[in-house]
Amino acid sequence: MAGHAHHQNQHHEHHGGSAGALNAAALLTVVFAFAEAAGGWWTGSLALLSDAGHMLTDGAALALGAAAAWVARRPPSRRHSYGLGRAEILAALVNSGAMLLIVAAIAYESVVRFREPHEVDGAVAALIALGGLVLNLVVMRRLSPHHHDMNARAARLHVIGDALGSVAALVSGAVIWFTGWTRIDPLASLAICALIALSSVRLLRESLHALMEGVPYGLSVDKIGAEMARVDGVVSVHDLHVWMLSGSRAALSAHVVVRSIVHWERTRGALQERLHERFGIDHVTLQPETGTRPLVRH
Repeated sequence: MAGHAHHQNQHHEHHGGSAGALNAAALLTVVFAFAEAAGGWWTGSLALLSDAGHMLTDGAALALGAAAAWVARRPPSRRHSYGLGRAEILAALVNSGAMLLIVAAIAYESVVRFREPHEVDGAVAALIALGGLVLNLVVMRRLSPHHHDMNARAARLHVIGDALGSVAALVSGAVIWFTGWTRIDPLASLAICALIALSSVRLLRESLHALMEGVPYGLSVDKIGAEMARVDGVVSVHDLHVWMLSGSRAALSAHVVVRSIVHWERTRGALQERLHERFGIDHVTLQPETGTRPLVRH
């Protein structure tokens, strides 16, 4: 005798929350980007003009993240039985890749600016950069509750890049104001590029891993299988698979060898509860079996 159990909790709340936060972040970022571009033109600061272009790109990235979060909320259909949650992972992949291109462009511009320093109104540039930093901190705070969401993390990475860029512009503007040494700006930009590149590469790898249906980072198939085997009524677990459904939802399927098929409903409930509490996995598909099998077999 065989049976099939499928459990799926409601999962639309975090999508809706991240979509709203991303929409607001995109609007604020684009509005300030135009203001910063005007300030850069007025002060003659290439640093502010570059940061304005960076912020416009980030505004587009935030809008992409918001669109992906909206698409991910669509319910499953005949053509997409799992829904469209992978849109979030795809957006994270695009955004992290775009961030690497932006970093390369900023690094190149920093080298050029180091060789040919430009005259800058340091005081005004520093004040405008301070305004940009405050905006970035506000946006980061709006996105911080969604740290579990890969898509929101990718968007937040862009905002962090903006914030670091604003810090560089603020520090370099202040140094130029007090000392007149203009080469501080490209040096600070290069250091920040290195930090952003490390985070971007990490997120890019995680996105590719998720698209290839790899086991989510931080989870172990062996540990999950062993934990499931400890549930009362379970003899062993085999054909265990864990993968990412969306930017924040993991899924699991497994064959479970049980002592008695009569008590399967109770055993299934205990397994679902254990998976939720210990590993945060709520989308679970379990196939009961009777007999003796190895503990975990892939």
